[in-house]
Amino acid sequence: MKLKHIAFAGLSVGMVGAAGAQSVTLYGVADMNFEFANHVGAVPTAANGFNSGPGQKVTRLDSGGVSGSRWGLRGVEDLGGGMKAMFVLESGFNLDSGSSQQGGRLFGRQAFVGVQSEYGQISLGRQYTSMFEALASFTPAAYATQYEPVVVMAGANFREDNTIKYTGTFGPVTALAHWSFGTGLALPPTVGAPFVLGGNGEVPGQFRRDTAYGTALTYNGGAFAATIGYDQFNPTIAPAATPALAGTGTFKKASVAASYAFGAAKIMGGYRWGQTKNQNGGEILRDDFYWIGANYQVTSALGLTLEYNYDNVKHQFGSTSVANPWQIAFISNYAFSKRTDIYLTTAYAKHAGVGMESAAIFYANSLSLGNSYALGAGESSMLGVAVGLRHKF
Repeated sequence: MKLKHIAFAGLSVGMVGAAGAQSVTLYGVADMNFEFANHVGAVPTAANGFNSGPGQKVTRLDSGGVSGSRWGLRGVEDLGGGMKAMFVLESGFNLDSGSSQQGGRLFGRQAFVGVQSEYGQISLGRQYTSMFEALASFTPAAYATQYEPVVVMAGANFREDNTIKYTGTFGPVTALAHWSFGTGLALPPTVGAPFVLGGNGEVPGQFRRDTAYGTALTYNGGAFAATIGYDQFNPTIAPAATPALAGTGTFKKASVAASYAFGAAKIMGGYRWGQTKNQNGGEILRDDFYWIGANYQVTSALGLTLEYNYDNVKHQFGSTSVANPWQIAFISNYAFSKRTDIYLTTAYAKHAGVGMESAAIFYANSLSLGNSYALGAGESSMLGVAVGLRHKF
């Protein structure tokens, strides 16, 4: 809904004309579901002696099944001459408890200001990475919060603090590029990764530390669309036993994806190459991640989504014989109106928790959501099923 819509008449002061119209929009999503999952253990951290414990069946209320619950403000002001100023402030919250997500940040999902012209947009603040944004239209589940393996696909740093970003659309082609001076991502030691990863922002005197950058190019020709992207994160890596030996690692990802729409259906798939190195240049992880799936609009109200993900792990924490995780997920969504819908979402993962949660991604998904999807000790699969209600405003 419109919170404000204010049009200012043109003013003239001397030789300077300041004419513009400003609008500010309040928007959001409230998404809540009832979930069942099996074989669930605790995220293995220092607090529990790095012991995930036995696998358990869980039933719980969750916030954010197919969309993260959020509220936000979005504003645009016409500066004249084809220029516009804009801002976005977006806050993620847990609908079940009323608490803030993203580590308790007030505007943890997005917080940036920028300017737009015919040559593109420059924005500054906390934003999504270029590759993450580009891949959003090429993932069948569209980053559905609960079971989408987004961290495997785009990295735990898919949102970054202190970021300057360029977005330009020229006909069917969109170009994106960004640089973060300090991502603000910090993860604790877990099983397989006995080190503190990341930090709280820029580090004086250490320009490379916790920086990140990336780029992406997308073509949308109507029925056919494709994208290619690159992302690099240079996090602080501090061994838990010897923090004085901290240095910067190098996490690299490159992706390519495509989609094709025909009638009421759309098929899509992609590939993401990944390589993670520690502060000494040693390889922590090398993998090839694939996905394929489709959307089908059965009626104007009923939509179906099917997605399959597979990660070919070539090397992980010194081992070359890690079982390759995979997942299949299904979503059925029925819309009562443009704003309100109900859904069924389910996923089955093998050799990982749902969302393909594992030590390979430092259990970042569970730590972010506040609900564990880590496998219990001795377990090798997980099933998750949730029925929910979503309202958009």
